[in-house]
Amino acid sequence: MQHRRELAVKLVIGIVRPEKANDVLEALYRAEVRGVSLSRVQGHGGELDRVETYRGTTVQVGLSEKVRFEIAVSDDFVDRTIDALCEGARTGEVGDGKIFVVPLERAVRIRTGEADTAAVTPVGR
Repeated sequence: MQHRRELAVKLVIGIVRPEKANDVLEALYRAEVRGVSLSRVQGHGGELDRVETYRGTTVQVGLSEKVRFEIAVSDDFVDRTIDALCEGARTGEVGDGKIFVVPLERAVRIRTGEADTAAVTPVGR
């Protein structure tokens, strides 16, 4: 099956604090960015290590709970997606998260076979 190549598609990955997930979702909705996947992850970035007491033992905690957003968008939506992630996630403190933008070689909508930008464009109702 041959598909015509269209504008490039990017995968925008945002790693944010779990308590900011709803704020990020609202900001993405206001920016008209749709088609979001999210998962709970653990990671370590620039935060200082935490020390907690667990069952009477002091333990150095190296990983923090985070929420990972994955959003496939056409090139035209990359900047507004980044802006929405920043707007929703920013507290101004260390540990707010990171955003990564990576090229997608191909995106396909399973139901219709649409590819690339057509596959990441929201479906009208």
